[in-house]
Amino acid sequence: MGMTTTRSLLVFGGTGQTGQHFVRLALDAGHHVRVLARTPGKLTAVHDDLDVVQGSLDDDLDLGALLDGVDAVAMMVGDAAAQRSRQVNTGFVGSLVPAMRRGGTRRLLYQAGGLSAAPGTKLPLALQMVRSTIARGYIGQHEDNEAVMQYLDAEARDIEWMVHRAGIGSDGLSKGELRRSSSSISIGTFVDCAAYNLEILYDESAIHTCDGSAYARA
Repeated sequence: MGMTTTRSLLVFGGTGQTGQHFVRLALDAGHHVRVLARTPGKLTAVHDDLDVVQGSLDDDLDLGALLDGVDAVAMMVGDAAAQRSRQVNTGFVGSLVPAMRRGGTRRLLYQAGGLSAAPGTKLPLALQMVRSTIARGYIGQHEDNEAVMQYLDAEARDIEWMVHRAGIGSDGLSKGELRRSSSSISIGTFVDCAAYNLEILYDESAIHTCDGSAYARA
C-alpha cells in the first residue's frame, strides 16, 4: 500500500476523540471512509466520500456488508465501563478477522493503550505502577487490549495487522510527529495519534508489530 493510492477504509470508533481526527485526515488524503457509529450525529466530518452506518459492536452486524469493497480496517474503540466486566474488543475482533478473511480485506490497525503490554513482554516498572494506581479504573480495558494482541499474534498472522499502543493524552494542537518505537511511548494529542495511525496503516514494516509511538526529536 502507498499513501498516494486511494483506498477504502472501514473505521470502528470514528466518533471518538482520536477517531474523529482519523476520519478527517483519511478523507483529506483522498480515501473513501465507511464509519460504524452508534450515534452518527456525533461525527463531525461531512464529505462525499464518507459513508456512515448506524450500529455498535454489540449489535448483530452484517460484517460482510460492512467490509464490502474495503481495503483496510482501523479500530480505535474503548469502553472502560463495559470492559470492566467483559472483553468487548476481543470478542469483536474474533468475529471481525474471519469476516476479513472471507471478504479478502487484508489489513487491520488496532489502537490499544500504552499501558497494555505487548505479547510476551512486561511493562516497565514505572508503567506497571501507573497502571495499578492512577489508571486502575482502566485495568479491564488494558486486559481486553492485551487479549486482542495475543489473539492477533497467535491466530491471525495471515492478516496484515498492526497495533498502536498509544500514549494518548489530550486534545489540542499537534505537538509534532509521532514515530514508531519499541522502547518508548510519548503522551500524544488525539490529532497526532490519529495522524500516526493513518501513517502506519500503510507502513509495511509495521505489520505484525505492537509498538508504541514517540515524538520525533528535533
